[in-house]
Amino acid sequence: MNTQQQETLQQLLQQYRDLPGGLLPLLHAVQDALGHIPADAIPAIARAMNQSQAEVHGVIGFYHDFRTSPPAAHSLRLCRAEACQSMGSEALAAQLRAQLGVDDHGHTADGQLELRPVYCLGACACAPALQLDGQLHARVTPEKLSALLASCSKEAKC
Repeated sequence: MNTQQQETLQQLLQQYRDLPGGLLPLLHAVQDALGHIPADAIPAIARAMNQSQAEVHGVIGFYHDFRTSPPAAHSLRLCRAEACQSMGSEALAAQLRAQLGVDDHGHTADGQLELRPVYCLGACACAPALQLDGQLHARVTPEKLSALLASCSKEAKC
């Protein structure tokens, strides 16, 4: 971590260290401030929260929204819940894996796009659904998906 990131981490540790049940809010705050939870921040987080490093790693690993590496430029969240599965989200997931060369929770080699499965975007009536850079896309077809991916390679924001 650079000096500014270390200072930010220290401020957050001071803010959350005495909060009962503060580990989750602290981890969210660190990720919001730094974009991810750096591995070298975990010992300080564990000490401040009176937890073991293993416990902190366990929490980070359990909750899929936490990341331990910097985020990609674009985030694609594909719904994999039952309604979307029944309407073809698994085929879309296979298309993404083949087209991007990544598995779930992976980044493309160029760091431009990350694939994150989610288990409901609240658009069940319009399945299959995905979220690209926070924008919901519904009734996604393989053709729509290809067009969305092409837009990411041409624009800074999808």
